[in-house]
Amino acid sequence: MRIGINTPVVTRFPGAHRPWERAAGINELARIAVAADRAGFDHLTCSEHVAVPAPGAEARGGTYWDPLATLGFLAARTERIRLATQVLVLGYHHPLEIAKRYGTLDVVSGGRVVLGLGVGSLREEFELLGAPFTDRGARADDALRALRAALSDRQPRYRGPYYEFSDMIVDPHAVQPRVPLWIGGRTPRSLRRACDLADGWVPFGLDLDQLGTLLSRRSLPPGFDVVLSAGNMDPLGDADGTRTTLERLARAGATIIGAGIEATSAEHYCEQLGALAEIRTREFADSAGD
Repeated sequence: MRIGINTPVVTRFPGAHRPWERAAGINELARIAVAADRAGFDHLTCSEHVAVPAPGAEARGGTYWDPLATLGFLAARTERIRLATQVLVLGYHHPLEIAKRYGTLDVVSGGRVVLGLGVGSLREEFELLGAPFTDRGARADDALRALRAALSDRQPRYRGPYYEFSDMIVDPHAVQPRVPLWIGGRTPRSLRRACDLADGWVPFGLDLDQLGTLLSRRSLPPGFDVVLSAGNMDPLGDADGTRTTLERLARAGATIIGAGIEATSAEHYCEQLGALAEIRTREFADSAGD
């Protein structure tokens, strides 16, 4: 069982973040990242919004740290943990822009980047950035193919309906031969896109019955990751409940679990990570014993 953390501080979803996060900054974030790295967690996350309309912040939140700057900082303070964008909006970027920026991050982190990617749904943000909205799904599919061609190649070539490039050098580029691509979404089409063009699926806003229905209708490729969110868990205060949550998500098809953590401070958060790591280790031991 692999467990990553849905990084606190960097986003503030209404009802999901805790009061201590409002005053927390990069020092608290780095402390948590180091603790997660040392405890053997799979990945950290950071999401993307350039600007959220003020009325929409009531539902989406208004705080989104830039993922490239944030993950670059954390890369320098960690050694093993993967650095996941969860998610970048494909329509906001040219594929070679992503390949160059996050390929460079892959170099400086020693090959630890995971690109979580999404189609996007915030029309006002698309319009602000001058990005086409109505055909964003088809553009995203083409962008994914272009990214796969470009991420690990110094002189990539690609020709598709929306993107085309050749005789261009992208250096540095990713050091991983195949950078993992995860697709965020909650629809059958997002799962199709993930199976056909990527390496994993990160669903949101679905209950376990809905997830089970969607997953049962697809034959998942070998090595495909299903990254399911555990919500906020309290390993110190409710170890049994935490264990039950992990088991339910594993039965639902999770290959990786994205954990939210109940905490009252950065110090408490790190203590909770230690307790969660112990529960995970015991689960592995129990499974091996079976």
